[in-house]
Amino acid sequence: MTAPHIPASETERQRELDSYRILDTVPEQAYDDLVKIASAICGTPMGTVSLIDRERQWFKARHGVDAEQTPRDVSFCAHAINHPDNLFIVHDALADERFFDNPMVTGDPNVRFYAGAPLVTPTGHAVGTLCVIDQQPRTLEPFQIDAMRGLSRQVVALMELRRAYDQLRHHMSERDWYELQLKQYQQELEQENLQLSRQSGTDALTGLVNRRGLNAALDWRIERAREGESLHLAIIDIDHFKTINDLHGHQAGDETLAAVAAVLKAHCGSQGTAARAGGEEFIVLLAGMDATAALRECEHLREAVAIMSGGIPVTVSVGLARYREGDGANDLYVRADKALYAAKTGGRNRVVVGDG
Repeated sequence: MTAPHIPASETERQRELDSYRILDTVPEQAYDDLVKIASAICGTPMGTVSLIDRERQWFKARHGVDAEQTPRDVSFCAHAINHPDNLFIVHDALADERFFDNPMVTGDPNVRFYAGAPLVTPTGHAVGTLCVIDQQPRTLEPFQIDAMRGLSRQVVALMELRRAYDQLRHHMSERDWYELQLKQYQQELEQENLQLSRQSGTDALTGLVNRRGLNAALDWRIERAREGESLHLAIIDIDHFKTINDLHGHQAGDETLAAVAAVLKAHCGSQGTAARAGGEEFIVLLAGMDATAALRECEHLREAVAIMSGGIPVTVSVGLARYREGDGANDLYVRADKALYAAKTGGRNRVVVGDG
């Protein structure tokens, strides 16, 4: 195991971290949300906001991780802060001489894949990371790397707001003025979170990739398909969704969308990208499988939705199209959309393969 180097500016870096007065504070939803978004975008079961203290790494937020802190000398994140300008990625820890015998790899939580985006403050010090973790080797696509960088900047923005909050509380005594400033900061934060959700390519309701993120992923997949990798695009539409909203209310509709999204995310795994295209329509990209396997996967998705728990019966119709030589994104969409229309008019709750 290779112990992480101590940064040359460690004294200044530690002073900067201490100035945020964030270590050992209670969990906060805003940080938890950013970790969940990062894990959803990268398709990993674990993630943290990790702050590197003098002899430990402490987790301000964690998803799928039980420990509240670990020793600094076994921390992947302590390596990451030595590369403040880049994502620190370990594709397979067991094959990496720096980490193969690390207790975080050989024991719980059995780290195999790690990607950490350094939390770089306005003064240039890396005080921790936003990281995602998996128990199996994997890689990240370019749009996922971009999203991790954007999310790490948002973590730092939250920390800066926290420091501003502390300064206001210390210096301001007039209650009305103080509350007005807090409200303004809250509004700015909500606006930044909304903008980040759009820019990072994530749908806020379902946690899936949104249309913007899907377009980037599809462009990348088509480039791979032109090099010989198989690619299928499936459009998945919730049957009679308007009726669910009309009879049960929009909250039930939102819960249905989130439940279907969870099924798609669980079934796609590392072979697919699930996205919310808008409304009650979802899109799944299936790569590296032949036509029979892609059809079988879509049937599994359809059946999984039909049997998912919940008080409202839900089914989906699916239109599936295969990449053909010379196809652009629109060609795939058009054939899959025609197949979806055929599934709808043919009775719903079925998969139709586009051949037009």
